[in-house]
Amino acid sequence: MPKQRPTQDNSDMSDLDLEAQAPESALEEGKVFDYITGKQVKETDKERVRQRIARAIIHEYGIAAEDMEPDFKVKLHGKNRKIDIAIFKPGQPHTEDNLYRAVVVEKEPKIGTKGAYRMRDPEEARKEFELLETVMAEVDSCDYGLWTNGLEFFFFKKEVTRFDTKFKPIGDWPLGDDTFSVEGRSMGRLRRAEPEMLRIAFRRCHNYIHGNEGMPKDAAFWQFLYLIFCKMYDEQQPNEARQFWVGAFEPFDPAGREQIRKRIKPLFEAVKKKYHGLFKGNEEITLSDRALAFIVSELARYDFGRTDVDAKGTAYQEIVGTNLRGDRGQYFTPRGAIRLVVQMLAPKEHERVLDSSCGTGGFLVETLNYLNKQFQEEKRVKAGEENTDEFLSIRERLASYTANKLFGADFDPFLVRAAQMNVMMASNSLGHLYHMNSLEFPRGDLPGVQPARDHMPLGSIDVLMTNPPFGSDIPVTEKTILEQYELARRWERQGDGFVMGNAIKPAVSPEVLFIERCVKWLKPGGRMGIVLPDGILGNPGDEFIRYWILRHCWVLASIDLPVESFIVEANVNILTSLLFLKRKPEEVIQAEDLGQKQDYPVFMAVAEKVGFDRRGNTLYKRHPDGEEILIDVTVEEKVRRGGKLETRILHRKERILDDDLPEIAKAYAEFRANNLEPGP
Repeated sequence: MPKQRPTQDNSDMSDLDLEAQAPESALEEGKVFDYITGKQVKETDKERVRQRIARAIIHEYGIAAEDMEPDFKVKLHGKNRKIDIAIFKPGQPHTEDNLYRAVVVEKEPKIGTKGAYRMRDPEEARKEFELLETVMAEVDSCDYGLWTNGLEFFFFKKEVTRFDTKFKPIGDWPLGDDTFSVEGRSMGRLRRAEPEMLRIAFRRCHNYIHGNEGMPKDAAFWQFLYLIFCKMYDEQQPNEARQFWVGAFEPFDPAGREQIRKRIKPLFEAVKKKYHGLFKGNEEITLSDRALAFIVSELARYDFGRTDVDAKGTAYQEIVGTNLRGDRGQYFTPRGAIRLVVQMLAPKEHERVLDSSCGTGGFLVETLNYLNKQFQEEKRVKAGEENTDEFLSIRERLASYTANKLFGADFDPFLVRAAQMNVMMASNSLGHLYHMNSLEFPRGDLPGVQPARDHMPLGSIDVLMTNPPFGSDIPVTEKTILEQYELARRWERQGDGFVMGNAIKPAVSPEVLFIERCVKWLKPGGRMGIVLPDGILGNPGDEFIRYWILRHCWVLASIDLPVESFIVEANVNILTSLLFLKRKPEEVIQAEDLGQKQDYPVFMAVAEKVGFDRRGNTLYKRHPDGEEILIDVTVEEKVRRGGKLETRILHRKERILDDDLPEIAKAYAEFRANNLEPGP
């Protein structure tokens, strides 16, 4: 059947609720929209940092865009100097007398060949603050300052005495209503993380451990994860028992750092006791007081429970991807492909989901993200706008699903542990993740085999999604494994089909065996999505594999992915496809063997663009003349006033990511609306 690329319904171009869709307009080459003013500005390395910071100031701190101004001129010693971002007292004219906070931005530093940047403390970076300190000293009303290069963030509070003006380093700025999010224990003061800033915070933490503590990357990774677990556990405690917090000035004082350690040490001991199946018990936080204070300060300000599941997963995956890549064909699945698989399989709350090669948990966490959005839609609430009862109800449903319906397995014990932490961060619960060889199961001696036999035997899964290790360079040769599989035997053509012989091949590529294992893990009528190298679906020598698949399954869909999908995120130059199958009941197989076959439509698509090129550069849709296409969107922004959040409606222009995968997901939903799945 020829593959046809689906068309998109242009009336549904954004997930945002649009008041009205304005005509598309164009963005000049080399320009970006300023997040504060909406005007086009030249795109430079420094400008990219400034736009990131402006977005965070609005979304994380709750400061209104109309109380901000880029490139604000201040007269210093008779000369005009520009402040990259000036923040004024709420609702007041933009004059020096009303300047309340000042931001100085520099371009992001280049990361060395070792992949680490040594983070400086305020004293080491003192010479960078000349402009900022001069502005704060000369403008009486300017109480707070921030200097950043996108990777380092230095916050200051001005203290004026009779004899001197000091600029004290501070862990974070207050929010828009002058309350702090890191000091004290109230969850009400924590804030939802802006996705890009959470990603940067994770990078900063890992960078600090690796670059400043001299730890190897993998050791730095686990130290960081221990503290992530402490943070998640602490958020589940009542306010009066919470320990994962820092005072505003504690990170910069030896006595303050010591107090932070005194709070974190018993907290980690409690974590190890509660999650004894995940920890051996002898783990220790070996960071210096300075590093520990830095990381706790970075993480403490955020409410992880209310932060978007996808934002946490993206930030986590970036850190994981640079530390735990394996050498046994383990290629981490691109997030776009993961999201497409989950959307097309559309798991339900009552269905058991398994990833038989779970890696760091990408498919499992995206399943939780998908269900979380479904729960919010059921209650007709938007993320971040739930009241406490709604939030707790959704969180409990997600945690219950994870504890009862979410399963994963991997041969690499470190990946299983990393995946479990990823799942925990997404849902506040541990899933059923097992260290075992999925191809050897239900045999094997690894520690996850017996609990997996008890909780997820073959034939018990509703939805399976996986990206198995593949490649002829890592063949399976163990006879005790091969003898379990029909596809490990030699097949001979007979008429229009094939017959299976008794002889077992000496070596078989793992992806071939994974097809059979995954199908056998499904219940009759269960659905699966699997990433496969293109050869299996096209090579003449693999025709018996396709025959076996068609005999045991209905083919729901096949999606061709471009090479960019894996070359950027997994550094693998290979063409792949997504194959979606539904297991046939035994009585259907027997009836079809007797000639009672029924035709059914199969969805097929080719993805040509995935939002980035081979170098990882983001791609946006363009007009025929080459200019980037823009649409007007209506967005809600929340501003803090008097301890409360006010919602404002703003109109912004946005570029459109040149990514076929969301369009394919929509086209598949339309296809299924008009064509029911084959089988019962």
